[in-house]
Amino acid sequence: MQRLMIADDSDVVRKVGKRILSGMGFLVSEAANGLEALSNCQAELPNIIIVDAGLDGALELIGNIRLMENGKTVRIYYCVVEADLKKMMAGKRAGADDFLLKPFDRKILTNVFASLSIAA
Repeated sequence: MQRLMIADDSDVVRKVGKRILSGMGFLVSEAANGLEALSNCQAELPNIIIVDAGLDGALELIGNIRLMENGKTVRIYYCVVEADLKKMMAGKRAGADDFLLKPFDRKILTNVFASLSIAA
């Protein structure tokens, strides 16, 4: 089973994402801030992480994950509210693999993560 973490300061976003992604077969954990996410990653590195661009220290979190042992194997999605090229490039430079637009729903998450849940 693929481990996936949602790092977002919004309780609603984390709960909705967890419900949808758990239903797709992911083992989902949550982090309400960058420090909690980093601590969780140090305890057990997820296969996939969704990092909200609005999270305090989001870019540093991505960079720190990449520096961890096996950190380069984690698939990191940088979650942005709009297709802001400057913000997206900053995420890419920090080490994000891909982007996810907010607000997301079941259809978006299914399209993005269906093939990854099968790959487990």
